[in-house]
Amino acid sequence: MLGIAALFIGACALSFFGVTWVTKWAEQRNWLAIPNLRSSHVHPTPLGGGLVIVSVTLLGFLLSVWLHPDWSWQVLLAYMLGALLVAGVSWWNDMRTLPVWLRLLVHGLAAGLAIWGIGAWQAISLPGFVQFKLAWLGVPITLVWIVGLTNAYNFMDGIDGIAGSQAIVAGLGWAALGSLIGQPLLSLLGLLIAASNLGFLGHNWPPAKVFMGDVGSAFLGYSFAVLPIIASQMDYRAALAGILLVWPFVFDSVFTILRRSLRGESILSAHRTHLYQRLIIVGQSHRNVTLIYIVLAISSAALAMAWMRGRGVLVAIGSVLLFLATWGFVLQQESTDLGRSLED
Repeated sequence: MLGIAALFIGACALSFFGVTWVTKWAEQRNWLAIPNLRSSHVHPTPLGGGLVIVSVTLLGFLLSVWLHPDWSWQVLLAYMLGALLVAGVSWWNDMRTLPVWLRLLVHGLAAGLAIWGIGAWQAISLPGFVQFKLAWLGVPITLVWIVGLTNAYNFMDGIDGIAGSQAIVAGLGWAALGSLIGQPLLSLLGLLIAASNLGFLGHNWPPAKVFMGDVGSAFLGYSFAVLPIIASQMDYRAALAGILLVWPFVFDSVFTILRRSLRGESILSAHRTHLYQRLIIVGQSHRNVTLIYIVLAISSAALAMAWMRGRGVLVAIGSVLLFLATWGFVLQQESTDLGRSLED
């Protein structure tokens, strides 16, 4: 336990001071996020905090693998290469905007590496349903899941503190989940993700002094997509648990896509209709919205732990209540804002 605590504290400190240096470095080179019509920030802000998140997480993970060589070289190579590919193309995109097709191509290649080295989802268990095999559908479902979450996490990184705080909760959730299924490397990777984001959040908590950029958000999305695939090779229930650990981002992204599709809107066009963006538009502060999503993340992480302990009915009811509470709160805030506008 002492060694794990030292690893967590060391990674957190290294991240905090690393982000301090990267912030100054980005300012000197004018690597800034310039506000536009879709931005939630109003001042040019340095990019590059995600470089530290990636570096601290992966270097710490390599050290962990050396101390606990539990994974095969193929699994390790697949995750590391895929993560570096996603981080590399995302950093390039931060510096100069790349075509969407190129980014998706690299994300697809990274997903293919994960499927080659780890395998695809073979089965999924859901509350109230028997476990069912995916057979050949496992490969396309896994591919869509990895590419989808990689991009969804990037889309959700739109206000101060939201992506980093979600990563802390999900990372700690993976630390607990890895312990439950007897996979110490999963626990250590979760702890490293949590620690690197905690150090980063010291600079990104509203009002943010630096952004993680695509390099950080896409890397986190890829990591949180691959972790449940690794875990499900030992326990099929881990697939749903991994989704629950990032439930606020998954729900917001899927709900927004479905809503836009039903309205006949292009899901590829730029917009500001994610639930978190709608809360900002009606006057909620970055801090308040981030805190709301932290509460949602903790709640869904608790459901993930309950699922792994066999409480399927509780998970099913809790998931529905979370959905209704989130959607209801957004509608209530928008109706309140509309009422103020009519009064004015």
